[in-house]
Amino acid sequence: MIPGPRSDAEIPGYLARLGIPGLADVHVHFMPEQVLTKVWAYFDAAESAYGMRWPILYRMGEQERLESARGFGLRAIPALSYAHRPKMAEWLNNWNAEFARRVPDALHCATMYPEDGVDEYVGRALEEGARLFKVHLQVGGFAPDDPLLAPAWARLEASGVPVVVHAGSAPREGRFTGPEPIARLLATHPQLKLVIAHLGMPEYWEFAELAGDFPNVHLDTTMVGTDFTERFAPLPEGFPARLAELADRIVLGSDFPNIPYPYAHQIQALARLGLGDDWMRKVLWENGARLLELTLP
Repeated sequence: MIPGPRSDAEIPGYLARLGIPGLADVHVHFMPEQVLTKVWAYFDAAESAYGMRWPILYRMGEQERLESARGFGLRAIPALSYAHRPKMAEWLNNWNAEFARRVPDALHCATMYPEDGVDEYVGRALEEGARLFKVHLQVGGFAPDDPLLAPAWARLEASGVPVVVHAGSAPREGRFTGPEPIARLLATHPQLKLVIAHLGMPEYWEFAELAGDFPNVHLDTTMVGTDFTERFAPLPEGFPARLAELADRIVLGSDFPNIPYPYAHQIQALARLGLGDDWMRKVLWENGARLLELTLP
């Protein structure tokens, strides 16, 4: 098996040895600067909130972050954002539309929140070309099957546009985190293309079962297996074998730029699971490229 990259500078060479054209990372954050500043301030206070330091390694301007992402090998750059209060989601969607217009390799993203008008602005985002949505149940503090969201979920199910959902209970449990709310949502909308962020940590087994039961449920690798995460949400014994069985449903996620270690460490952490180069090709490129419908020139 080809050893994983030891530094960001080694990523392009590693991808070339694997024989893949780049990375299809579904979990990357670009946000309005005032929002990102507040997100970074939250992580700066992580020691009091989580009992551990969470330094932002890629604390830099937007252009530098874009150049870094391209340097890693991202062939499309998502701009995931999420709302935590009413009247915020539509504003974020407008910013995302503008970001996608001015950044040629950006992936047009959007979000939603349970409120009046959500069906209309989700429909508008889809009409304007949104190709990936993000929902954060712990930060947003709402149930995925909130009745106000039902028409929007129906639109997303019909469109086939994937939705990255932070539904797991790490690093902090929320009232609506865990597999049960997602299971209820899928019982009503079984064809939804959901991407469960962080493999659903720490409820790894339960979310893997949902991926096995529903044909369009995927799991992203964000922060999984890294030295940082293994301290508080380690992969269970025997779980890598389950990841091998779900090889076509695992997609690369990173949480860039909000990570406390080099980007390469995420790839290295996946490689050291020892699941083989074919598995790495699927996770780093093939599955995500298919999910996001990426086409190369």
